[in-house]
Amino acid sequence: MSDVAEPLAEVHRRLDAIDRRILMVLQEDASLSIAEIGERVGLSSTPCWKRIQKLEAEGIILRRVALVAQDKIGLGLTVFVSVETGDHSEAWLAKFAEAVSAMPEVLEFYRMAGDVDYMLRVVVADMKNYDVFYKKLIGTVPLKNVTSRFAMEKIKSITAMPVPAMA
Repeated sequence: MSDVAEPLAEVHRRLDAIDRRILMVLQEDASLSIAEIGERVGLSSTPCWKRIQKLEAEGIILRRVALVAQDKIGLGLTVFVSVETGDHSEAWLAKFAEAVSAMPEVLEFYRMAGDVDYMLRVVVADMKNYDVFYKKLIGTVPLKNVTSRFAMEKIKSITAMPVPAMA
């Protein structure tokens, strides 16, 4: 197994059916009380709470958050930004990653394989605000090409991970 596959397989073996149900319930509604979660997964409060604490300690549950409707807070434009660079040095990436990570408009930031080097999901109020963001982005470090794709309609957007079934 590769170095990456081993830890994933180890975590996969550790999660039993109850842990998986807890993850599915929390992803659906993290505001439920421990008693409500326990009832849904077939545990009393204390064992349920201990399992959740363990899932958090192991880094499986990263945090619990509220999901906000972007349109209702004035962020009506979603842009997928492809970035190509001519510089693939560690120093360039460190500077670019630091700058982009500090931009609150960037909700997701990926290093890619294929014809683009980086992909960003950006959320702003409108085209004028995107132009301000774009100018800030291209001013961070030298870039070879930046391509913006504007979302016209959100068809599917979920935050819940598909929790794999036990083998």
